[in-house]
Amino acid sequence: MSENTVTVKNDSRHELRELVSSQLQILLEQNNLEGVKALLLPVQPVDIAEAIESLPSQMQLIAFRLLNKTEAIDVYEHLDYTVQQSLIEQFKRQEVIDIVDKMSPDDRAHLFDELPASVVSRILEQLSPEERQATNLILGYEEDTAGRIMTPEYISLKQNLTVEQTLEKIRSLAPNSELVYYMYVVDQSRHLVGIVSLRDLVLHEPQQTLENIMTKDVIYVKTDMDQEEVARLIQRYDLLALPVVDKELRLVGIVTVDDVIDVLEQEATEDIYALGAVSSDGDNYFQTNLFTVARRRVTWLLVLLLTNTVTGSIIGAQEDVLTQVTVLAAFIPLLIGTGGNIGTQSSTVVIRGLSTDEISDLGPAKVVFREAIAGLLLGLILGLLATIWAYFLPQTDKNIIVSLSVGISLIAISTLASISGSALPFLFRRLGLDPALMSAPFITTAVDVLGVLIYFNIARLMLGI
Repeated sequence: MSENTVTVKNDSRHELRELVSSQLQILLEQNNLEGVKALLLPVQPVDIAEAIESLPSQMQLIAFRLLNKTEAIDVYEHLDYTVQQSLIEQFKRQEVIDIVDKMSPDDRAHLFDELPASVVSRILEQLSPEERQATNLILGYEEDTAGRIMTPEYISLKQNLTVEQTLEKIRSLAPNSELVYYMYVVDQSRHLVGIVSLRDLVLHEPQQTLENIMTKDVIYVKTDMDQEEVARLIQRYDLLALPVVDKELRLVGIVTVDDVIDVLEQEATEDIYALGAVSSDGDNYFQTNLFTVARRRVTWLLVLLLTNTVTGSIIGAQEDVLTQVTVLAAFIPLLIGTGGNIGTQSSTVVIRGLSTDEISDLGPAKVVFREAIAGLLLGLILGLLATIWAYFLPQTDKNIIVSLSVGISLIAISTLASISGSALPFLFRRLGLDPALMSAPFITTAVDVLGVLIYFNIARLMLGI
């Protein structure tokens, strides 16, 4: 399929969602409930969820109650957690049981993370014993781990079963399983000993046993593994699901690829926010209270404000130089701005490399050295251009010494910025801090303060002041 075809289909689906959202609101305003049912009948659950999310809060419950029970469960799982919480607070007792009891355990656990503890306790009491046990199992693990994103709805089999018996068992277990493409083979103590795919079952003779056709070299994760590491494994080996075992290597659940996509999106969003020195805490930024937004962003802005104060003090201390050659002040924004941009570029590629393990084979020393050379090359190119530009500025009166001071300073600052930008993420990771969140403010601090010192010291040396 060509890229243009994909783009057209994506655009068409976006237009469809917009059309459904606008028509849904119009029909609800007209109290045309039969029209709403007819409108939503051919629409996919994920698109219905987005349409409901776009409605005013007082209309969301009305639209949701017009769905049939089976469709309502699918739609509810696709809703944003804030909308899920809003709806569940308005549901009647039986509605809560009907919806939450039929949700997959991992989605239910995500929902419970967002609800008040008193509400969670009340809902848990109303669940069936099997669903309550499955949910408590997941809630018992730490957040952001494999145990927290796994589902216990999988198919496990004994190794003495034949292919024919296995296929018969799959037919009976499939309605309650999230995935039927992989079957997990366990021993009497539920230890994971192998894996069989649906393809394997189709290709082998009916009387062969699972022990003879299963893959014994199974890729698995433990319940306490970080969810981002789980996502990388599924991505690396192109799996649809990954088995999760406890400390005794007993099979307790599986992590499916759809959950991994959510994890990758969440982690990428957190990293992007962190690169801008914004703490997201996993919330939807544009639905967060503005006072909370300001509180999260002000910390690093205060750090940068203090940095700029220090930089200003350093510039003020160079009054004797600036009095004699005032044009030096004109190039300060250029130097520290360029240095800051180069440092940010270096930190961005290193942080991304750390996240994807692309630089794990190189090691910190080689990465920093590589970025230092890149910074030096950038400095030589930009320094040459800055020297020529500074020489022909009217303010410099063709002062070659001032022009060379600017060019040499830019080379030194570019190299320093690249070293800082590449080294700081490694340092912060070693200290157990988030490299993405910590690097940007510290790079700005280092480049601003040291860049100004380098510039004035080079200018003093070359001008003989």
